[in-house]
Amino acid sequence: MNTVNRKKSQTVFSCSSCGYQSIKWLGRCPECQEWESFVQETTGPSKSGKLDPISPVPLYLAPDGEEERVATSIGELDRVLGGGIVPGSLVLIGGDPGIGKSTLILQTLAAIAQKGQQVLYVSGEESARQIKMRATRLQALHPQEFIATVSDVDQIIAMTVEMRPGLLAVDSIQTLTCDDIPSAPGSVTQVRESAFRLLKMAKKENIPVMLVGHVTKDGALAGPKTLEHMVDTVLYFEGDRSHAYRILRTVKNRFGSTNEIGVFEMKEEGLMEVTNPSEIFLAERPLDVPGSVVLPSVEGTRPILVEIQALVSPTNLGTARRTAIGADTQRLALLCAVLEKKAGLDLYGHDIFLNIAGGIRIDEPALDLGVVCALASSLLDRPIASTTVVCGEVGLAGEVRAIGQMDMRVREAERLGFTRFIMPKGNRDRGGWKSSIEQLGVATIQEVFGSLFGGKGLK
Repeated sequence: MNTVNRKKSQTVFSCSSCGYQSIKWLGRCPECQEWESFVQETTGPSKSGKLDPISPVPLYLAPDGEEERVATSIGELDRVLGGGIVPGSLVLIGGDPGIGKSTLILQTLAAIAQKGQQVLYVSGEESARQIKMRATRLQALHPQEFIATVSDVDQIIAMTVEMRPGLLAVDSIQTLTCDDIPSAPGSVTQVRESAFRLLKMAKKENIPVMLVGHVTKDGALAGPKTLEHMVDTVLYFEGDRSHAYRILRTVKNRFGSTNEIGVFEMKEEGLMEVTNPSEIFLAERPLDVPGSVVLPSVEGTRPILVEIQALVSPTNLGTARRTAIGADTQRLALLCAVLEKKAGLDLYGHDIFLNIAGGIRIDEPALDLGVVCALASSLLDRPIASTTVVCGEVGLAGEVRAIGQMDMRVREAERLGFTRFIMPKGNRDRGGWKSSIEQLGVATIQEVFGSLFGGKGLK
């Protein structure tokens, strides 16, 4: 990012998407390529003066041991955070409007207040009356919960230091302002400085802070990218407001894994934990229908069985479409090319639509074998047995490669009553898992299709 001379107060133009600054207005940001994202801001003179000397300490003398955590009693949230909220940490929660961010914040505050700790909810968007109405509906009222409708960061910090709550929640970071910065609320400078001041307070006073962040039309967190770099944990709420299920996913966590997800169901009384996502995602699965197959996926330390749906139909356009929901579209195009070249399937003149049922997104390589099986099943109009699950990575030569954590996948499939597991031969050879489920190892996609369809329509 470029730098602008700030020895004197001057006007600069900042990109509201990535924070890039320029001395003149630009129609398109040269950093993130966003159109019409520059807003005018006024910067003040930089602070100068003699600083107090700081003496470094040897690393081996630094405090050691695990970070203490505050469990929220919301199991899915604790799982995503790595076991609970770390005192002094800064957690940023993003998601589409209406997805459930404020609901999760209120339920988290109520859960911590139930343990006898004071909590503070600062809102710059809603009135205290609106928040109380929501808390009453969610049954999240508690005498230890406090609320303040203020947007001045210095007032929030002074109030927090005096009160010393067990958790400070700010909804949202885009509404906060610093009086000594002559910029509008939500601008790049205001968001960056507000987050920085809250960060210093959290670390100095050892008070955990949860921030709600707005997202752009592309689903990314609004504001400068430095906002995500400053905080300790970044959580994203995923899901469609028309569906009941929500996925809370970690994209950054300095105190835990970034592979965990939390699954919630949105009800009238708030977000309810889904402790057995596999049964939920497979509850409405059609049986013995072409284009449907079950995949044992692993998210962090949790195995989840999901349904992969594919629809292959002749196209009426000059160029066939490739659409994927819940999976990578580029990966879908690659697997289609492998099927055409190595398995002899004619997909060139067909539109292809792929969907991961339930609104969940799968990014791991184990998805590959499920995708190619669903595509072949839809094209050949041959259903896959409803008691069969498949998983494995598919290479460009049509080989099926081994994947990790296969024992967890086998146990979950067996628990839900599946009787046949098609897996990579590499996993089967070195596996030896004691299970009543039939384990079939395959080395190529030709072997997979031979076991599923008897080789019909294949090379």
